[in-house]
Amino acid sequence: MNLLTMNNFSKSYTDRMLFDRASFHVQEGEKVGVIGANGMGKSTLLKMITGEEAPDEGELVMANYAKVAYLKQTPVFSDEQTVLDAVMQKLDCKDASLVAEAKAMLGRLGITDYVFPISHMSGGEQKRVALVNALLLPVDLLVLDEPTNHLDHEMSRWLEDYLLSYKGAVVMVTHDRYFLDRVVDRIVEVERGQIYSYIGTYAEYVGQKLKQRNKAVSAEKKRQNILRKELAWLGRGARARSTKQKAHIQRIEELMNIAGPVAEETVMMSSVASRMGGKTIELSHLSKRFGNRVIVSDFSYHFLRDDRIGIVGSNGSGKSTLLKMIVGDILPDQGVIEIGETIRIGYFAQTNVHMDEEMKAIDYVREVADYIQTEDGKITASALMERFLFDGTLQWSKIGKLSGGERRRLFLMRILMQAPNVLIFDEPTNDLDIHTLNVLEDYLDQFRGILMIVSHDRYFLDRVVNRIFAFEGDGQICRYEGNYSDYLIERAERYPDKYNRDGSLIAWSARKDKVYAKAERNAGKSWKTQNPNEKLKFSYNEQREYDTIDADIECLEQALEKISQSMEANATNSVKLKELLEEQERLSKELDNKMERWVYLNDLAEKIAAKNRLID
Repeated sequence: MNLLTMNNFSKSYTDRMLFDRASFHVQEGEKVGVIGANGMGKSTLLKMITGEEAPDEGELVMANYAKVAYLKQTPVFSDEQTVLDAVMQKLDCKDASLVAEAKAMLGRLGITDYVFPISHMSGGEQKRVALVNALLLPVDLLVLDEPTNHLDHEMSRWLEDYLLSYKGAVVMVTHDRYFLDRVVDRIVEVERGQIYSYIGTYAEYVGQKLKQRNKAVSAEKKRQNILRKELAWLGRGARARSTKQKAHIQRIEELMNIAGPVAEETVMMSSVASRMGGKTIELSHLSKRFGNRVIVSDFSYHFLRDDRIGIVGSNGSGKSTLLKMIVGDILPDQGVIEIGETIRIGYFAQTNVHMDEEMKAIDYVREVADYIQTEDGKITASALMERFLFDGTLQWSKIGKLSGGERRRLFLMRILMQAPNVLIFDEPTNDLDIHTLNVLEDYLDQFRGILMIVSHDRYFLDRVVNRIFAFEGDGQICRYEGNYSDYLIERAERYPDKYNRDGSLIAWSARKDKVYAKAERNAGKSWKTQNPNEKLKFSYNEQREYDTIDADIECLEQALEKISQSMEANATNSVKLKELLEEQERLSKELDNKMERWVYLNDLAEKIAAKNRLID
């Protein structure tokens, strides 16, 4: 059954037509991935689905019962809200089990301070808070705009598992190809004002798209062959005037008027890297800490001329800090960074450097140069912009009117046109569309120089790197040979008690499987011993525990928070610190046990409710 139907709708902004009599639908329980080039209207489509914007014309019908939750690309909160306030908005704050679930989700996304002011959090942290709020809302349709941005690999894997088991429908814009391949069952492509639908995963979409393109090319070749023969006939001169001859000429004209397949617009990247001398970049015994937190501890590495290094680790572990030390934005506490005289670094930061929104896009490019040397020779700034899909209209548009992805593409172009021989990318896949990523990957295959990439995009890392630097806590950076998938396998071999070969944490998956298996066994026993027409219920002890477990968990969390504060206050008192660490370990184990019981009891409560509904 359809939740949403949009028929023959159009939408434009000033002189840009985003949708021209396009159609779109969503069915119950469907998982839809929306892809397309930056600026094509993906986020605008989500805003129309959620009612934030209206189409200029056309029909939009939402099922009467349908409720919608929307994760915006850049969420907005009021300054006075705390983390828990932000998560629980539009939810029942008095429901203790819901509050506990919210806290558990926040913990999975690396946020443990529930009373921290939301206004003091980074954009990425705020996005994760908004994600938890969207996931907790009881809705029929979940609309997500770039949900994997600012999630590390383990967080992305958790979200994948969550959405796979989610009962409602999901429509999401994301450029994470592994995520799309695992979660969605339909791909929707926004292209030149239209919406094209492909049933299946992302990998299946790629296959269907290739077949479609080959079929169109074959049909065009056939049309050109027929047209060539017909024109040759016409060129031999008119024979007798007849109805048959006129029909023949009309057929030729019809063939000439048929539009051939439109070539897909793709970014064309080419630049000449600067010559690199014998000395590259050498890091010697680097150390960095912020307060009591160690970011990098005694790290040394001599970069080779063809190094292609991926840098991974949990959010906040220090990946961006390492890059900023290399480019000179942050000074190390200890150690030396030596950079060769011929090294020219191109730094693609996680967020764009300040861009004057009143400046025209072409002027932003001309600040670097009016002419750029490429492998094909010198070209103008305007010609280079066309290679990056900035047509004449966009070139003369103000930066403030460009989409987020278009700004990122403009920023990337400005970096590459400076012919660096060392490329340092901090989350380059955020806000870049899949077409641009594919071309960027091809460009990096041919790039002659050093490549350093911080990224949470597993596909991108698998595609372009051959060595991994992994931040593994306490400032330790460990080296692994191979791409990201190779790293997962080697990490599982190094730490067999902690990680699975697919990258998931054994502790979490084993605990979850154990708890749910136990719940199934216990629920099964209860059902077998009950009269089929007799309602199920908790035992006396289970009911008592179920009524109090949320408060118990909250008390333990508060106690752990107090211990953390005491540890900071007694950082120089080794005797007291040891006592606090022991108490922290004891309480953490107790909290883990309580959380296991919470999952078991809530699962059992759902099964009891379901069974009793059947009896009623």
